[in-house]
Amino acid sequence: PTVEDVLKGAHDILAEKVSEDAEVRSAARRVAWKTGRLTSAVIDAAAESAQPYRDYFQHSEAAGKIPPHRVLAFNRGESAGALRVKLEWDRDEVRSVIARHYAVQNRRFKDFMTQVIDDAVDRLIHPSLEREVRRELTERSEEHAVGVFARNLRNLLLQPPLAGQRVLAIDPGFRTGCKVAALDENGNLLASDLLYCTGSDDKRGGTRARLADLLNQYDCRLIAIGNGTACRETEELVAETISELVPDARYLIVNEAGASIYSTSTVARDEFPDLDATERGTVSIGRRVQDPLSELVKIEPQHIGVGMYQHDLDAKELRASLDQVIESCVNYVGVDLNTASAPLLSHVSGLNQLTARRIVEWRTQNGGFREREQLRKVPGIGQATFTQAAGFLKIRAGAEPLDATWIHPESYDVARQVLRKLEASEPAPGGETADNTLRRERLAQLDIDSLAAELQVGVPTLRDIIDSLLRPGRDPRSDLAGPIFRHDILKMTDLVPGMELRGTVLNVVDFGAFVDVGLKESGLVHVSQMATEFIRSPHDRVCVGDVVTVWVQSVDLDRKRVALSMIPPGSTSGQKGRPSPVRTAADSSSAPVSSTAAPNTQRPKTPHSSKTERLASPATIDSPPTPKPAAAAPSVPAENLPADAPIRSFGQLKDLWKDRTADG
Repeated sequence: PTVEDVLKGAHDILAEKVSEDAEVRSAARRVAWKTGRLTSAVIDAAAESAQPYRDYFQHSEAAGKIPPHRVLAFNRGESAGALRVKLEWDRDEVRSVIARHYAVQNRRFKDFMTQVIDDAVDRLIHPSLEREVRRELTERSEEHAVGVFARNLRNLLLQPPLAGQRVLAIDPGFRTGCKVAALDENGNLLASDLLYCTGSDDKRGGTRARLADLLNQYDCRLIAIGNGTACRETEELVAETISELVPDARYLIVNEAGASIYSTSTVARDEFPDLDATERGTVSIGRRVQDPLSELVKIEPQHIGVGMYQHDLDAKELRASLDQVIESCVNYVGVDLNTASAPLLSHVSGLNQLTARRIVEWRTQNGGFREREQLRKVPGIGQATFTQAAGFLKIRAGAEPLDATWIHPESYDVARQVLRKLEASEPAPGGETADNTLRRERLAQLDIDSLAAELQVGVPTLRDIIDSLLRPGRDPRSDLAGPIFRHDILKMTDLVPGMELRGTVLNVVDFGAFVDVGLKESGLVHVSQMATEFIRSPHDRVCVGDVVTVWVQSVDLDRKRVALSMIPPGSTSGQKGRPSPVRTAADSSSAPVSSTAAPNTQRPKTPHSSKTERLASPATIDSPPTPKPAAAAPSVPAENLPADAPIRSFGQLKDLWKDRTADG
């Protein structure tokens, strides 16, 4: 081998050794988080697949401060072949830190060692740390996105049902027409039909007449329109029908995300074996209005569409998190044992898919449950399962009045003792009867602590029993605001800045909330336009399903975007004293349009040896920068301090030493 070959081999060996030095890696990692910036560049600006990411064609942002939704947007754009994303950092600072560590300036072959360090940084250290930083940012962002989805899903599932109302559901379509399904108060299919929202004036007139006949024939005064293809044209047809023929009817737009998935599922085929997939999807749209929780639990939650980049997340982790949310919501609301479907029952605490199917089969064979105790007759439900599930399963108009309340069968004796002490009858759910009013008045006057001691029962248990007796048959969702019904149509061209509107929050993401104000496209309320004071997270102000008053800020007809504000015109806005969050238009275009603080995304500090700390540039941790601590309190002279006051600064110690020296 020649001298050049030997030097090249030594160069490669030393470069690898530098790259694998743990202290060098630690120092380089600190520089990466301190100075690193994620930059994106477009690959082909003319490509159609790149257009959703046009605001990221030339974008750069500090790696330690980039928000989770933008990290996921970068990843999606890169996966789509539209963007090229890389990590840029202060290369000179990294080289300088490593050179100081090896004392290169004092070495005989400093020029050779400088070349080695340059090669190690460019070829080995930077690519490795780039992968590490992006992987860590992605993991944090995905964890945050799962939390956002879970929070939004809970609020969506807990939307109040429209009980006791018949619904005419419409699944819009152009070529195949609009599928129509009339549902009774319990969600049973009464009739189905097919209408076309396009055509000549005569054809549209005939369609309006047929739609009015369906409304009158089946006594429906509420129309649920899916928000899919041809939604706008169908909405115009419905609004015209209401205005001309059925003035007491009203309609609302329903998010049909996941309806097509449900229509081809095993659950849907078992429920409607004689219907085709399109008719099943239409029924699902109508039932989402009557009871959102009972219908949405039949759909895999990642298809519901209230998250942030949910299709880019780990499916297993997302499913596990959302299943916990669904089970929590089902048990929070409770289930009617005689009407609940098997998918809904399977989420009740203590039950699974098998026991849920057996409950439905027993109910079909025996004509329904008359009391909770009959659950023990279902195969597979033993004492432990009964104890765990019975409190969440309710029976209305059964043999045991307490079965319609939240009181567990184990506490029935205590509940009856309370009622006997009050000389009141057992509760009759659903009605404001004289007995219920009398019982409520007497229960409100009880001394719970003394009564708990007398009955030898815990105070929390007695409080729960009294709460259930105060409001028998209560549905916790009834306290929430219902949906907004509409009679006429709103067009984007009708909007002008300053116009006041009322809308329903469809989705909440990091940079704001999407609000349905009656347009096909949802409007965006940026987080900086939610209040005059600073808001750290949109979840602190709104949640999915909230009915809010908004004002139009601007309308972009070309891109079909509407900017809204929750701050009344004339008010001082903008979160005084705090910078508004940075958001590009691609944030809203990439997020799906459809209450717990966001998880902490900063890495914990790691201990460093004294030798490692010599390597540190001004950054001192291996993590994204953390907020600076508050400034230290001003020094107070020692003579002004109490005798037993602790010394808090070097200046106080110096003053004390001078005093002691002077006294001595």
